[in-house]
Formats: sequence, C-alpha cells, structure tokens
Amino acid sequence: MTTDAPRPAPFGRALCAMVTPFTESGALDLDGARRLAARLVARGCDGLVLSGTTGESPTTSDAEKAALVAAVREAVGDRAALVAGVGSADTRHTVESALAAEKAGADGLLVVAPYYSRPPQDALVWHFREVADASGLPVMLYDIPGRTGIRIEPDTLVRLAEHPRIVAVKDCSYDLLGTQQVLSRTGLAYYAGCDEQVLALYAIGAAGYVSTVANVVPELFRAVLDAFDAGDTGRAALLQRRALPLVESMMAAGLPGTVTAKALLGALGLPAGPVRAPLRPADPAATAGLLAAYGQLTADTGGFRAQRRT
Repeated sequence: MTTDAPRPAPFGRALCAMVTPFTESGALDLDGARRLAARLVARGCDGLVLSGTTGESPTTSDAEKAALVAAVREAVGDRAALVAGVGSADTRHTVESALAAEKAGADGLLVVAPYYSRPPQDALVWHFREVADASGLPVMLYDIPGRTGIRIEPDTLVRLAEHPRIVAVKDCSYDLLGTQQVLSRTGLAYYAGCDEQVLALYAIGAAGYVSTVANVVPELFRAVLDAFDAGDTGRAALLQRRALPLVESMMAAGLPGTVTAKALLGALGLPAGPVRAPLRPADPAATAGLLAAYGQLTADTGGFRAQRRT
C-alpha cells in the first residue's frame, strides 16, 4: 500500500521519554514525577512515554511502573497521552505488564523487540501480535537494534501494520531507507526516537518524536515541528542545528541519556534524583559541560518560538 494521506498522530506529536524521578534514597518519587510531568505538558509536550529506556525500565519493578502511570495520569489528566513501556524479553511478562498499564490508566503501550534471546522475524511477529491482542490499548513498536541486538525489519513492520492495534513505531533504527519503505507501504505513525533525526523524519512523513532531550527543553523540538508546519522550513532547520551541541552532550558523549538528563534536571532544580545501578551519576565535569550546552542553546533560540515568514 502506498499512501500520501497525512499521517495520524495517535499519541500526539511532541512526546517526551520522561525520566523516572527517584528520592535521594533511591525510592520512586511519585510527587516528583507528577511535578515533572505537569511541567513537560505545560511547556509543549502532548504525550509522555513512561518506563522506556530513559525511564530506567530495567531497574523499576512492575508495581513501580503501574504506580508511575497512575500518578502521572493524576497530574496531567487528559492533557497528554500516556504511553507505557511494557516491553521485556519474555512474552508472558510483557502481556502481564500491558494489562497492568491499561488498568493504571495508560493510553498506549511501547513494546520493544525482545532482547538477548534475539528471536527470528516470524517469532517477532507472533510476540507483538500476542501483546496487541492482550489489551485494548494501541501499540507503538520500539525498533532500537543497538540495544536489543535485533532489528524489526521493514517487511516485518509491514506485516505487523495489518493488526488494528499496532499503530505506531518509535524509530531508533538509523535506517532512513527502511523507514521510508515502511512509510510508503503502511499507515503506521512514525516517531523519531533519536533527537538528531527529529526534523529529517518529520519532513518525510513522521508523525512526531519521542525525545530524551525534551526532559530539559520540552519546547525545543515542538518549536521545530511548529515552524515546519507553518512553512518556515529555514527556522525549523536552524532550530534543529542549534540543538546539536546539547543533543551531542546528552546522547553521544559516552553517557546514557538517562544519566545526562537526570544530571541536567538536578542541576536546574527540577525533579530527577539519582540513577539506579548499574548506571552511575554524571561527574561534575560532565555536568558542567551539559550546563554549558544547555545555556548556549537557550541563549541562542529566543525562547524556541516558531516564527512565520513575513
């Protein structure tokens, strides 16, 4: 199927892969999660992804994940879609997590390819269909082979698009050709999962993004999309380029995005708290570098307001 119709955005356009705040003792900080979520939505996010990679899903319990969804739902109401990360290496556990997320108030599910066991593509199709069949929530597939060790191949995504509840893809594949193949053959809503690709994927038909950097500057990539939609592609490109030093500092400087996002949030006095082991906090030098990149970006971008051409 080839489609030129505008892409649906089933979970909004501007999504943040939200960190999971912890107290200084390492416990789940639900009050901090409520405050952070409210701030993100007030500043431009129309969707939040909870318990994803940035949300430290490998080190939070099932009960913590459900409690996080419920607390954030309380904080943001219906002002933003909540997508709950439920993926694991175990189909049965993933199904159980999907049902728990639905009960807690999620609007959708983020389901990563099973990691470590590296199932073949036919087994991937079966896995994702089992999860999609288990609940009434729409599913965003998470294609991130750099972490899982396995790709959701374009032909597999085309097959999965036939399921009525598999509606979207968070794309961290770094395969622009493959992404375009799926966009041209399905109605799946694509979300850029890598901050440096937000504008590039949006320009070829993506629905939006799921951003780690948005934890700190939720207005930034929303302004990129708004400028592009207003026809000011030059402004959109300028904002994307100006974001590069912060994106590099947060996502490509040797530290996981969870670590850098929490370091910056903490330095700015915002809810975050420590990371859980085996992750380790950013050292003072790294935090200073992050703050410098953040300061330069906020000084250069004029409040991230999209400006129409005159």
